[in-house]
Amino acid sequence: MSKTKKNNRSIYLIILLIVIVGLAVYFLRKSGGETELETQSEALNIPFRKQGELLFTSQVVGDTLAVIDIEVADNNQLRARGLMYRRLLPENAGMLFIQDMEEMQSFWMKNTYIPLDILFVNREKAIVTIHANTTPLKEWNYASTEPALYVVEVNAGFSNRHNIGVGDRIEFTISK
Repeated sequence: MSKTKKNNRSIYLIILLIVIVGLAVYFLRKSGGETELETQSEALNIPFRKQGELLFTSQVVGDTLAVIDIEVADNNQLRARGLMYRRLLPENAGMLFIQDMEEMQSFWMKNTYIPLDILFVNREKAIVTIHANTTPLKEWNYASTEPALYVVEVNAGFSNRHNIGVGDRIEFTISK
């Protein structure tokens, strides 16, 4: 084989290798990285949708401690998404999760950018567990200490600012 043919063959192999590597990088980025980033950036702009109101009441006197607007998560898709990817929750707002059955509940903060108070509430609408000032973007679980049917997420520090504690109650109306 002549030297010119060997050089041409080498050039074709190099070009073929560059094309293959380029295609591999393109498809890997398309299937994982870019699509995921586009989804996250879109999700960060999810606005709060008021779907009702929730009252926190004192266990002792029954006085109203605080009132918030709520967004409701009452199916698997909404419960799984929760407040993930959001950057803002209005001060007097929160999310009410309505579970299918009363049992031990567990929430995590993965992909959640907002520090939250997570309140677990039983079927009698009494608060059984409060995890105050949770750490954003962590994968550890915040679990109820007793079975819960409802979970309320509010901005971190809300429970303390309004003197809401275990044993206090919630009442809510949904206006979807």
